Amino acid sequence: MNAVPAGSEQEERAELAELARLLPTGPAEQVLSPGRRSHHKDVLMQLIDHDHARDRDHERSAAESPVRSRPRLARPALVAGSVAVAVALAAGLTVGIGAGRDDGGAAVRPGASGTAGGAAEDAGGGSRAAVVTLDRIAAVALRTDVEPVGDGQFVYVRSRGAGNEGVFDGPVELGKMHEREVWFSQRQGPVTDVGLIREYGQDWPIEVGVPDGTDPRDAAVPTGFDRPTYAWLAALPTDPAALLKLLYADTRVEEGEDKDQEVFGRIGDLIGEQIMPSATAAAFYQATARIPGVTTVADAVDAVGRHGIAIAREDTRHGTRTEWIFDPGTLEYLGVRTVFSRDTERAKAGTVYDTSAVLERAVVDRSGQEPGERGRAARS
Repeated sequence: MNAVPAGSEQEERAELAELARLLPTGPAEQVLSPGRRSHHKDVLMQLIDHDHARDRDHERSAAESPVRSRPRLARPALVAGSVAVAVALAAGLTVGIGAGRDDGGAAVRPGASGTAGGAAEDAGGGSRAAVVTLDRIAAVALRTDVEPVGDGQFVYVRSRGAGNEGVFDGPVELGKMHEREVWFSQRQGPVTDVGLIREYGQDWPIEVGVPDGTDPRDAAVPTGFDRPTYAWLAALPTDPAALLKLLYADTRVEEGEDKDQEVFGRIGDLIGEQIMPSATAAAFYQATARIPGVTTVADAVDAVGRHGIAIAREDTRHGTRTEWIFDPGTLEYLGVRTVFSRDTERAKAGTVYDTSAVLERAVVDRSGQEPGERGRAARS
């Protein structure tokens, strides 16, 4: 018979159970924005290089030692994840690898950071300017009328941007500006067909990989933070503290990565390429104000040259800063960019790593349909 956990351990388990109850549904595959895709590509390549270096060290030690070493066992989770991401990146798709989930890991409380290590409540959250600005943005979001999205419809977002196309671990080279259109399915049940991306002159289905011999129904993924739908987002708590706890409990990071930065990035993905109820949007902005290290940038420029005020956070490990850009007058979301916050071997401070500007958001009735086509179909 197992002993009942005492003290803080018992309280933590109770808290995790409560967080699980608040989540509308279970895990899903992650769909990444171009900037986040570039970031995870870099992280992936660093992990691969780290493994190769460790293999070489192991072989060198074995050759120099008179005692036979125990052979190193491969890490299935890393190997499988590396293959999945490499295939997705090579194909130009944005299907992730279930980032942020590891059922064997311990949950980290909101605000716990791989770099700072302190709780958001202890660190006081974002800077005073960021808290005030996010409160204003949340108030605007709360007053915004949002058209609900039906179960059979698609969220459509058109943007323009560019990302790093330089050699891995070499000098950053921003690629050519181009348009990107995405259609996200709003189906509530588990799906293998998540949506569609139109980019680089080609349509890329966003699909969940189904291993050979596996029933597609078993591989399908439900809605969640990594496959959000309007209805799922509407079911989230609108209390900022509760919402932030859910995000931290759902987010996992590799050793050495900054968990606060990862949560900041996940919120950025949601506000960048989704449509959500006004109260939910306001809650996400208010939750962001509680993340340590969040600041403002007085003048940031999006991919189409629009100037705005930015909500930002620096990833000190990589020397980059991610900026969500808002119109300085209306506080409407304009886009996102990542710039180098300090001089590194790859780029000087101020160099743009990736940039994207949202040009249009709409609700359409089928994948691949553009808003103008929907209007013409309705009139006919």
